Formats: sequence, C-alpha cells, structure tokens
Amino acid sequence: MYGRDKSENRLLKLVQDGLPMTLWQQLQLTVQLSVPAIISQLSSILMQFIDASMVGSLGAEASASIGLVSTTTWLFMGLTTACATGFYVQVSHLLGAKDGKNARGILRQSIVICLLFSIILTAIGCAVSGPLPRWLGGEEAIRDDASAYFFIFMLSLPAMQINVLASGMLRSAGNMYTPSALNVLMCLLDVVFNFLLIFPARELEIFGLGITVPGAGLGVRGAALGTALAAIAVAGLLLRALCMKSPQLRLDREKGSFWPTSACMKNAFGIAMPMGCERIVMCGAQIMSTVIVAPLGTIAIAANAFAITAESICYMPGYGISNAATTLVGQSIGARRKDLTWRFANISVIMGMAVMAVMGVIMYLGAPAIMKAMTPVPEVVGLGAEILRIEAFAEPMYAASIIAYGIFVGAGDTLIPSIMNLGSIWAVRLSLAALLAPQYGLQGVWTAMCIELCVRGAIFLVRLYGRKWLARTSK
Repeated sequence: MYGRDKSENRLLKLVQDGLPMTLWQQLQLTVQLSVPAIISQLSSILMQFIDASMVGSLGAEASASIGLVSTTTWLFMGLTTACATGFYVQVSHLLGAKDGKNARGILRQSIVICLLFSIILTAIGCAVSGPLPRWLGGEEAIRDDASAYFFIFMLSLPAMQINVLASGMLRSAGNMYTPSALNVLMCLLDVVFNFLLIFPARELEIFGLGITVPGAGLGVRGAALGTALAAIAVAGLLLRALCMKSPQLRLDREKGSFWPTSACMKNAFGIAMPMGCERIVMCGAQIMSTVIVAPLGTIAIAANAFAITAESICYMPGYGISNAATTLVGQSIGARRKDLTWRFANISVIMGMAVMAVMGVIMYLGAPAIMKAMTPVPEVVGLGAEILRIEAFAEPMYAASIIAYGIFVGAGDTLIPSIMNLGSIWAVRLSLAALLAPQYGLQGVWTAMCIELCVRGAIFLVRLYGRKWLARTSK
C-alpha cells in the first residue's frame, strides 16, 4: 500500500520544493490521487446501495422508512465533514510548506475537537429520533422503523467522524490508497453484517447441499446496525494508519499537546463555519424536498430514495476528483505556487466533467437495471428509472460545481461558494419543486433538481474562471 504512495509523494515533493512539473507529471499526479479517492467515494455509496438493495427485498415500506430519514443523516454527516475539513485543510497547507511539526500539532488538536463535536451531535440526534419521522410527514406505517434506523445511525456518528477526519488527513498528506482500501473493507464488512443482521436464520442450498445460515432478523434495524459496526471497525484501522504509520503525520515523532490553541481553532472555524452553515441549510433544503415528496405516497418515497442512492454512484467519481483537487490545491498554495494551483484546478475540472458526462450516459441507459438491483417492486422500478433519466442530463454541470467547490476548499475559500450553493438550491430547486410537484409528481421534483444542478455548475464555473479565489496564493 505504501509502495504506491512513494510515487505520489515523489510528485508532491516537486510541488513542495518549487521544482518545475511537466503537463504529463501534473496529469499523472492528478490521476494518481483521483483514482483511489474515486474508489473510496464509490465504496461509501455502495454501502448505501447495499443497505437499499437488501432492505428493498423486504418491501416498499421498509425502503421508504430509510428513505424518509436519509436526508437528515446526510445533514449530520455533512456537519462532521465540515468540522474535519477545518483541520485537514490546514494540514495540507502546512505539509505543502514542509512544516510537518505544526501539521502534527493540528492533527492532535483535531482529534479532540472532532470527537467532542460528534458526541454533541450524537446527543442531539438521539433526542430527536423519536418525533423525526412524524416531523418529516412520514406515514404511520413506516415511522417506527425510520426512527429506529436514525437512532442507531446517530450512535455510530463518533466512529464516522473519525473515519472522515482520518481519511481527510491521510489524503492531505498525499496518501489516497490507505483510506480507499479501508473504505472498501468497510463496504465488505457492511455486506457481511447486513447479511447476518437484516434477515432471519434460513436454509440455503449451495452445490446441492442444504446449509443453515444464521440471522438476527432485525430488518431495517439490522441495516443500520450493520453499517454502524462496519464504521466502528474501520475507524480503529484508520486511526492506526494515521497516527502510527503515516510517514508525515505519525504522532510518535515528537511529543505534543492535544489541547486546542486559539490560532488553530480560529483557522478551523474560518474554514469550517461557512461549510457547516451551508450543510445545515443545504440539508434543510433536502429535508424540505423530502417533505414535498412525502405526500406523494410510499411508492414515491421509496422510488425517490432508491434513485438518490443510484444517482450517487454516478456522481461519486466527481467527489473523488474533488478530494484530489483539494489536496493538490492545498499543497500548491502551501508551497506558494500560484501557477501550479491554477493548472491543477483546470485539469481537475475538465477531467471531472468528462468522467461524469460518461457516467450520465451509463445512468440513462442502465436506469431500469439499476433500479431492479435494489427493489423487486415494479412500480418503484418504473418510477425510479424515469426520474434517473431526467437527472442524467445534469451530470456534467454537477461535476463542475462539485470539483470547483473542492478547489475552493483547498484554497481555504469556503464562504462565497457556500453562499452560492445555498442560493442555488433554495432559490431554484425548492421553488421549482414546489411548483411542479402538485401537477407532475416526483418527475416534477427531479426536473427541478436537474435544472438547479445545471444552474449551480454554471455559477461555479464563472467564479472559478474569475480567479478571485487565487488571491490566497502568492503572486
């Protein structure tokens, strides 16, 4: 695993040392960082796909119970991501400036702050888990399962916070392969735990032999518990890789304090606060979208949830390239290389839009098969395939917004992009969805989403090529 990292670190060292890089070397480094990041993102969304497909076999109501609270789980995960980003962007800049000692100091402080933050979020989430499905407009039949799923998810949030923080720190150091490999492992563990926890004990015939397979028969609760156990197992492995094995960030290289300093907290707050507010308002908008969808019935809720999961597989490559762009831009800025920062930004955006355009074509053509893989209910499959095909047209412009945002995060420029995200989703998506849903149903909601993603991509490209965010680099 670390053998592959040496090649990446060699190219990153050219960035840190101020040495010239050919276009081929820039492309090579971008691809090397992007591919494992894409694999990591795909593995995380595959966990949701696995949960959805396994629970989907239990019927539309079981699927709808998870779909109802999914946007709220994204809200809490978004907040943990914002908190972690405030620290690992600082580490990226320090490593770009070859200041490993202070980078490790930021890491120590981040572990304490992020854990405390996630524990507070866990307490809040558990407190609202009971009434949440009712607040979201869920039908009586799915409220108990939805509440239980959300409660178990919230109990695992500190482990998920560690996963996000450790993965971000390793990526900031140029190590994409370790978090990617461990996220794939988490996906595999999720399959095993779900297989044992969702379904009851049963007889399976393998090569003509009858085998009794154990099972807890917990249904929706088993899906949440399986994901939680997988996250907890991998959190420990990620911390070990970061704090004991990372050549640049291992904490045994010198003694240091875990007590937060005012300078670190101020910088983290400046990066994380706009992101956190954005995630709250963005997920609030997604929750409002759920409220718009909920009156359309159980079939619409289930189709919406499955289609969101399926579409996530399409745009995860964009998030992987965005993670790589954050690392490349952060280290280039730390090394005070404005020219290289701009070239990495261009390479990342063009690559991301091309990849997601191809994924959009695949999603359009394969929409029915993708939906059938998650649910046997014909009505859900038909409706889900229809709305997926609407969304396919927005993928290239969605890529532009995702990757440009990652570039801005690497530059520590989060306030204006966060405001742009908020304005787009609230002014365009929700207003259009509210207008179209009564007449066109779920298809109207997804048409509004498609239009909004295209608008968002356009405004992010305008800001990117306006170059004002480059003011953080030296001239």
